[in-house]
Formats: sequence, C-alpha cells, structure tokens
Amino acid sequence: MSDDFSLTFLGTGTSVGVPVIGCDCATCKSSNPRDQRFRSSILVRAGNQTILVDSGPDLRMQALREGLREIDAVIYTHAHLDHIAGFDELRAFCWRKAEPLPLHGTESCLETLRNMYGWAFFPENHNSGYVRPDARVIHGPFHYGELKITPLPVQHAAVETIGFLFEKGNSRKVAYIPDVKLIPEETLQLISGVDVFIVDALRPIEHGTHFSLNEALAAAAQIGAKETWLTHLTHDYDVELVSKTLPPGVQMAWDRLKLKLELS
Repeated sequence: MSDDFSLTFLGTGTSVGVPVIGCDCATCKSSNPRDQRFRSSILVRAGNQTILVDSGPDLRMQALREGLREIDAVIYTHAHLDHIAGFDELRAFCWRKAEPLPLHGTESCLETLRNMYGWAFFPENHNSGYVRPDARVIHGPFHYGELKITPLPVQHAAVETIGFLFEKGNSRKVAYIPDVKLIPEETLQLISGVDVFIVDALRPIEHGTHFSLNEALAAAAQIGAKETWLTHLTHDYDVELVSKTLPPGVQMAWDRLKLKLELS
C-alpha cells in the first residue's frame, strides 16, 4: 500500500446535489464536470489506512467512480440524510472483511443509524452479505495507524454535528467541516493556523443553518488557514466564475479533487 497521506473529495454538493432535479439554471445545464456535484463526502488515505467520511446517498456511484474496493472505517459528521442515507451501500465493504466495519460517530448519530437500520445492529447479525457495523462512540481523538483524528464540534441546525481534524506525523494538517453555522471558540483554537481548511460555503446569500460564502471566507481569515477549499455547494455557484472572485489561498472544491498532504 502507498505511504501517501491524501484526501479525495467524493462529493462537494449540498443535500440535493448538482444538477438539481427539474432545474434549468446555467450551473445545472453546465458541461463543466466541476459543476456536477454529488452529496458531500471525502476519502482520507494515510499509509495503509482508508477512512470514509459519511455514507451519503451517492456512495455507490462515488465508490464505482473512484474504484474504491476497501475501507477501514467510516466516520460520521452528523445524522442528516445526505450524510447517512447510503448506509446500505457499506455492505460491499463488509464482504471483504472478516471482522465488522468500524463506524465512528457521536452518540446521537449512532442512535439515529440504529433506529433507521436496526437490522444491521442486531447482535445476531453475522450475515456476511449485509452491513456488519462495529459502532464506536466518539469521545475525543482516536487513531488509525499513524493517522490522528480529532472531532471538531460545531453548530449546525438542531442536530449534533462535528467536523474532523486529520494529522499524520509532520504532514500538513487538514480540518474538514462540511456543515456549519457557527464554530465555537474551543474548536477555533484546535484548528488555528491549520494548513488546509475545508469548509461549508452553501450559497452566496445567508442561510439559517449553513455558512454563506462570506461567512466561510471570514472563518478562513479568522483561523489563518494557509489553504482553504469551499465545499457543500449549491447550484448557485459556477465554479469558473466564482473562483475568479476569491481571495488568495481560497478555492472552490470539486468532485474527484485529490489533495496531497505529505510534505514534499
């Protein structure tokens, strides 16, 4: 396996994706692949560890597109449907594992998964053809090999939500916060000066439960991030047009974008 430390955007869209069903706007009609967005999710690879963040409704197509065959764990940001509705697609990653698949999330997120997919969490579930979860409540930082994963509590609607800080040795540190309306002070301190900041920028105008573009830019400036990528994007954005207006160090993410995090 590669010793690289990398992050791949499996999806950079909002809850309805882009193009939007029934929409004839310029972005939804765009032929630019960077304007076509699956629901937000990322894949983090660190040495021989492969970590999936969220299992949204586009997981099957994301995995097929990336040639993804195996994962070591799933970590969840929160229990909104656009982040968990692809749960049953995880069965394909259980076929190749003798042991259950670790699923990390907050207590409330895992409880939602148990309520929605109760059959998978039955103690008697030993069927290799289905999802066999090993539910693990996130109480603080945890590790997969050399990869350290730190939960980043944020405020987003009424559901408990976290982002994640990924660290591996002397490589670049990356914070991933795809759904957020407010970043608490304790979380700001954890990611101050982070090398790579990936953040929710739902749309240009204000929204009640997500950062707008200006709020995302303000957060990046406050944190002092060396590099910022905007994600969880609606069809209000044409990537090529908006990218020309962004300040230095800030870019719009797109599906399939891969960030190398090892220091050269």
